Amino acid sequence: MLVLLIVIFSIASPRFLTFSNLLIVLQQGTVLLVAALGMTFVIMAGSIDLSVGSIVALAALAAALTADSLGAAAIIPAIAVGAVAGLINGVLLAKGKVPSFIATMGAMVVYRGIVLLFTRGAPVSIEDEQFLNVYTNRTLGIPHSVIIGLVLMVVAYGIINRTVFGREVRAIGGGERVAILTGIQVARVKIYMYVLLGALCGIAGLLQGARAMAATAQLGEGLELDVIAAVVVGGTPLTGGVGSVVGTTLGVLIITLLSNGMNMAGVDPYLQNIVKGTVLVCAVFVTIDRRKIGIIK
Repeated sequence: MLVLLIVIFSIASPRFLTFSNLLIVLQQGTVLLVAALGMTFVIMAGSIDLSVGSIVALAALAAALTADSLGAAAIIPAIAVGAVAGLINGVLLAKGKVPSFIATMGAMVVYRGIVLLFTRGAPVSIEDEQFLNVYTNRTLGIPHSVIIGLVLMVVAYGIINRTVFGREVRAIGGGERVAILTGIQVARVKIYMYVLLGALCGIAGLLQGARAMAATAQLGEGLELDVIAAVVVGGTPLTGGVGSVVGTTLGVLIITLLSNGMNMAGVDPYLQNIVKGTVLVCAVFVTIDRRKIGIIK
């Protein structure tokens, strides 16, 4: 699919397959990649999170409010805010027994409401030069945000494939009742994976805010669709039990190239949403494991 998209959009627009545009694609995809890495753990465990876009906006606001006083260290409150938001989601799911879809849908509205309450709809500018230099400059022509995204990708790969936590997440998605019988502390693992997702959304929010040089109430709107689509297109089924960082990275490239290529080709923005939604539905149709689902509701 990735190769096919490159061929189609290269024919549709001669500017698509240029070095400058590919750098733009990498920059556009970094925020999506960072959030999608965290979502991979959640979907691999058979859960979902609809609040990632709102957490990204909340973290960007935290970074914007502290950038002048902390500089580049504003990443700390951004991660902390994201982790706390993820912790709340995880506790609602693991301890409160609220289905992840409902818990995170409510959280999405609450977190976005907090951003609106603090900003009153007005953007919060980020003007600190040290902050902007660290997160928006380039080294050897490569944007720092892309480097951060690649480092986090390697870390996430190691966690999934080389740690007990990664194996426990996969086991929960493969069969939660069996995971409980084997002694896995399912509630604890679920809370940890939501905290991890929240922390990564915190970094994604900081990077998005740095790129826009401001935190806005609209920042991250609709991001949850792209994140879920990237993870599912990358081969992590919504039924859980299977998933990989490499697959998610390819999914991010596909979704990002899809958006970038349609913009370059002059596709109607409203039609773009239809295409993205169709891609997501088709990906779920192809990857879902129907053997795990007795009744479709």
